[in-house]
This record gives sequence, C-alpha cells and structure tokens, in this order.
Amino acid sequence: MGFIIKRLCLMSCKHLESRNDIMLRKLQRVYQLRCTWSRTSIVPRRFFADVNDLNRIKFEEDFSSSHIETTRFQKFLLAVGSAAVSLLDPMRADMIAVMGETAGDTAIKYMLQKMQSDNEGQEILRNRPRINSRTVDLEKLRQMPDGTLGRTYIKFLDSNKVTPDSRLPVQFVDDIELAYVIQRYREVHDLFHTILGMPTNMLGEVTVKWVEAIQTRLPMCVGGALFGPLRLYPKQRQKYVKYYLPWAIETGTNCKFLMNVFYEHRWEQPIKELHKELHIKALQVPKS
Repeated sequence: MGFIIKRLCLMSCKHLESRNDIMLRKLQRVYQLRCTWSRTSIVPRRFFADVNDLNRIKFEEDFSSSHIETTRFQKFLLAVGSAAVSLLDPMRADMIAVMGETAGDTAIKYMLQKMQSDNEGQEILRNRPRINSRTVDLEKLRQMPDGTLGRTYIKFLDSNKVTPDSRLPVQFVDDIELAYVIQRYREVHDLFHTILGMPTNMLGEVTVKWVEAIQTRLPMCVGGALFGPLRLYPKQRQKYVKYYLPWAIETGTNCKFLMNVFYEHRWEQPIKELHKELHIKALQVPKS
C-alpha cells in the first residue's frame, strides 16, 4: 500500500511539473512574440493563439484549485440553504453565488447552448477570456474617448466604487465548460450594468436582474427580479412599476443575448453604436 501511494505521489508531481513546463514554454513564446510585435506594426496571429491557449490553461488551473466535488443531495442542501440566506440578506454575494451554481444547472446549460449557437459566443467559449485587473488594462480604458464602451465601463467602476476583482471563483459546478459560462456571467455583470445604464442601487440591481432573468433563466436572477422590489422605497416602487419594469422586460426580450458579446474586443466601440447593434433603447424617465 505504501509503495502504491508513493508511486501515485510521484506521478502527481510529474504531472504538475509537466503542466508547469508547458505553461513556462507558452509564456516564453508569448514574450518572444510580444518583443517581435513591438518592433513591427503587424500583430502575429500566433501571438493571439498563444494568449488564448494561456487563457484556457489558466482557467483550467483555477477550476481545479477551486472546484469542490459534491453529490446531488449536497447540492440540494446548498441550494436550499443559500436561497434562504439570500432572501433574508440580498447583500450576501457569496450565498447568491452558491445558489447560482447549485440551483442553476438547467439554466447554465441553456446559456451554454445559446453561446454555442452564436459565432461571437463560440469565440468566447473557445478562448475563455477573463475580466479582472490582471487581464484588462484599466488605465488604458481611462484614456479612451468619452462615449466608448471602455471609458463608460471604467466610469461605472469608479463612480460605484466596484472592482472587477470582486467576483468569486466557481466551486460547485462539475463540468468545466458550464463552470466557465457561470464565471463569465459573473465577470460581465458590471458590463450589463454599464450598457443598460443602471447604477448599483436596489432599483438598478432589480432592473438588471429582470433583464438577466429573461435572458439567462438563472434562478437567482428570477428570485432577485421577483423579490427585490419588496425592498424598494415607495417612490422608487412607483418609478419601477411605471418605467423600469416595462423597459427591463422589453429590453431582456428583444435585445441580443448579452452573454454573446465579446466585450474585450469592443472597448473602443461607441456605446451608442453598441446599443443600436444590440437593440437596446435607452430608458426614458421624466424628471420629477
């Protein structure tokens, strides 16, 4: 028995060394291509291919390190418990995340299907890009012209004092493809706020949740859309019923599936042009 355990440990170490060697070689190749790129005006296709390979490898490593194996019964208990806590305290982002992973299997598969049926969605699934302060040059976004997606996004982050690094890793989704879909959803949530023009207050969150619920069918989004309005102030509720709710339902139903937008390729795109492409009409609320 001791011999078998020792052999398994050695095999595991060799596997890790092999993965690390692959990662190191790819990093060296990307660095060499980057140096070549800096001396020319043409970006080699191999550069993007290697970066995309690194994205996939990095996500696989993150998935392996954060994944927690659970049975169906354990997932059921986690779903019920997290749903109860989320209803009592909507600010518990950790419980909302657990609920999304353990109760949203059917919805995540639906989201994956929607992405697989779209060219841009397929590209996202193939490359597995991530949105955080290590992968997105936030300072570069601040230098972009007013009215571009990048500049509007960084303004949203700054004015609401939020960071793209706040999104929790996926833990309870067993399939790596589905795990990436729910991770991507978390990381583009602030971009949904940005292009929909919604702040992070309760009224803005409920409005975004309606759009997300219609588009993703995630139980946590449906729950937020249905029960979130109970926490609105009376004046907010009047505006919500008259303006925000009808607009959110129309937008979620008619606009392009927002998970199929490769936002990282569109930082310089004017947001008005993006709205037109996605069939999003700005919300008009009379000033009171």
